[in-house]
Amino acid sequence: MKTFNIPEFYKSSVISKVKEIRRINDPRKKNFSPTVLDFGSVRFYISRHFGFCYGVENAIEISYKAIEENPNKRIFLLSQMIHNPEVNNDLVNRGVRFLMDTNGEQIISFSELTKKDIVIIPAFGTTLTIEKELEKIGIAVRKYDTTCPFVDRVWKKSEKLGEDNYTIIIHGKHKHEETRATFSRSVTNAPAIIVKDIHESRVLGDFILGNVTYEEFEKTFKGKYSEGFDVTKHMMRVGVINQTTMLATETQEISDYFKSVMMVKYGKAVINKHFADTRDTLCYATNENQEATYGLLEQKADLAIVVGGYNSSNTSHIVELCEKKLPTYFISSSAEIVSKTQIKHFDFTHQLHRITNLYIPEKKTVNIILTSGASCPDSVVDDVLQKLLSYFTTKETIENVLKQLMTND
Repeated sequence: MKTFNIPEFYKSSVISKVKEIRRINDPRKKNFSPTVLDFGSVRFYISRHFGFCYGVENAIEISYKAIEENPNKRIFLLSQMIHNPEVNNDLVNRGVRFLMDTNGEQIISFSELTKKDIVIIPAFGTTLTIEKELEKIGIAVRKYDTTCPFVDRVWKKSEKLGEDNYTIIIHGKHKHEETRATFSRSVTNAPAIIVKDIHESRVLGDFILGNVTYEEFEKTFKGKYSEGFDVTKHMMRVGVINQTTMLATETQEISDYFKSVMMVKYGKAVINKHFADTRDTLCYATNENQEATYGLLEQKADLAIVVGGYNSSNTSHIVELCEKKLPTYFISSSAEIVSKTQIKHFDFTHQLHRITNLYIPEKKTVNIILTSGASCPDSVVDDVLQKLLSYFTTKETIENVLKQLMTND
């Protein structure tokens, strides 16, 4: 796989080294068990897969290249390049300005742009409407387009579904930049509808089977389907694609569910005429990170620390998985670890910030799960590890633990 030119300050002395050891010893990425860093009084379980994925590294390389190549030009990001505050803040500090927020609301009017300006397309991609607006101004949209290749693959799948006369069901958050971009492309080829989760999928499935009214359908899906969409006509042939950062297991569950609905309505013998197999739209990095999280959760740990941007979809799903098993603290950086007895963290379920006291138990050896989302730099995770480690009297140095890790692996 291609390697990218990532700024050194995003790398770290511990986490990056751990990743390199695992890469050497498990090049095929088959082992999802965590790396154990045992300091005696505290033991860290480090996820096998986390942090910058292919798409994020691609976006970072292109963004910093845009800054380097255009020292005397105005540079704009269409919206957040990725959902990580550290990365976005660094770009802003280098003079890059945001044109829109993550909900698509304008911060700087396109009317202020000129053809001499540089506009970076974020890793999530953007809508065809926005692309056309920028092209009318004369901006070279493709020059610094950081759209993730795996998002682009989903778009190609939607195009193929449309060509084959399938209605496109998008598993995603309808306000998310990536889902908006995918929806804009899907509707040029076919009728399309967005489902947030399995619960919304069941409402749609019940309507297909005649078990709910149109009013119930409209209550759930108003504003989430293409113009001219007719649920009574357009749900005879369907295929499922996804926002690549959604839970892979849930996308598969939704896909399996609609397949079963089509079997009930049309019969197993002709299922291929009514349902398209689209499993290859699942992002490899999202899938690996989630599988590695399941590997983490096989450990008997006292708590989990998940690091990442609060608006990061893939990070929030890792939080959801961890919360089912043990106390989990979602933080954006080490600054939110106030002390050994207090932590500030984000309650994703209720969308609010909390302060928890006595989050680290008093015991001989504390076991901490540590992981992050796909858009979080290793350096940020490293800072978190180092800060937590500073609260313990340890028997081993970091250097000795890493040496032992290299020997054991």
